[in-house]
Amino acid sequence: MTLRETLDVFTLLDSAAVTGEEVLAFLRRQGARDDELEMRTVKGEKGTTDFIKIVIPGLQGRRAGGSAPTLGVIGRLGGIGARPEVVGMVSDADGAVAALTVASKLLRMRSSGDRLAGDVIVATHICTQAPTEPHDPVPFMGSPVDIRTMNEYEVSPEMEAILSIDATKGNRIINTRGFAISPTVKEGWILRVAEDLLDLMAVTTGEPPKVFPITMQDITPYGNGVYHLNSILQPAVATRAPVVGVAITSVTPVPGCASGANHEVDIAEAVRFVIETAKAFTAGKIAFYDPDEFERLVDLYGSMAKLQTLGRMGD
Repeated sequence: MTLRETLDVFTLLDSAAVTGEEVLAFLRRQGARDDELEMRTVKGEKGTTDFIKIVIPGLQGRRAGGSAPTLGVIGRLGGIGARPEVVGMVSDADGAVAALTVASKLLRMRSSGDRLAGDVIVATHICTQAPTEPHDPVPFMGSPVDIRTMNEYEVSPEMEAILSIDATKGNRIINTRGFAISPTVKEGWILRVAEDLLDLMAVTTGEPPKVFPITMQDITPYGNGVYHLNSILQPAVATRAPVVGVAITSVTPVPGCASGANHEVDIAEAVRFVIETAKAFTAGKIAFYDPDEFERLVDLYGSMAKLQTLGRMGD
């Protein structure tokens, strides 16, 4: 069950005054040790935010000197609040709520004797006063820091696969309530949807799996002047690891800066999927992509890593 943990995190973050330090204190109460926690306050042109990172070591994980793979879980968002313009938690907070709920659940599992094979690294950031910005078809949340800074603090070299969780409701291409996953993205390639993840989604939801479409634009860095669905796949520009987006979705377009639009049951369902993925991936039972097929694509068509850059803008 993940609903209890989701409600606990939701209650913690639904505050105009919550800080990264309070989040760390909450995680310590769930069993986190100081050497597993990291927080950095970063100031940008439009305010400040607290980046949070927690490592939950596995029995045979890298931290223990083992060979079990490491999963990264990133809660992607502009901010959990848009104060003073908007009172209360905004829709965009789903990524932070989900990621911290994953951490809380894994810590509680560890305390009760259930440990994963490999390490899980969870990262997100806490900002209660993020700016808003125009976007079609509905307004987005902005962020006090840019995407490059987010990737610097949220994407770790130790992550061997990444699930990027983000509220993805401000569009007309995902018309379903709950969550959906993306095809796997690796080094500029949009690969086939991972069959293993489709299986886990079907098991954890009891329904047919849902996949949302992405385009070449979506996997290029922000700042290049082209349209992006949202920032859910921006971690893919900063890593060679395979990245899959986990989108918290809605039937109708919902602005990222809207309050009263967070659905706890939907978040809990996505968290359950992430937890099961973490169990299976760190145990080496599932894969995000087929390495042989990826190598074949590169042999045939060359590297697509240029799509991880700003292209000619960076010249």
